[in-house]
Amino acid sequence: GIGKCVAMDLARRNARTILACRSQARGQAAVEEIRVATGNPAVVLRLLDTSSLASVRAFARAVLREEPRLDVLVNNAGVTGLPFTITSEGLEETFTTNYLGPFLLTNLLLG
Repeated sequence: GIGKCVAMDLARRNARTILACRSQARGQAAVEEIRVATGNPAVVLRLLDTSSLASVRAFARAVLREEPRLDVLVNNAGVTGLPFTITSEGLEETFTTNYLGPFLLTNLLLG
């Protein structure tokens, strides 16, 4: 998708690139594909589920602790067509995934 294409382009430019994915298996497969295609070993996976504000907070804490700087953030997560579902945090899942999670992530990473 669009996110993988953007990550591929950043990695081709020799950027340290963090893929934030919900699925460990699919995310690691994307990391390996990008590393092979670009020759950039600085492509890493971090787990993130933007439908969970706890996951967003944990991801942001880890990035701020582990990375000396962050130059670009691409918010690309999104879902559509899901049945109406309330998350464990009491929020509507589609709205949280598409808007609240990315909004919180951006604000936490601004420092």
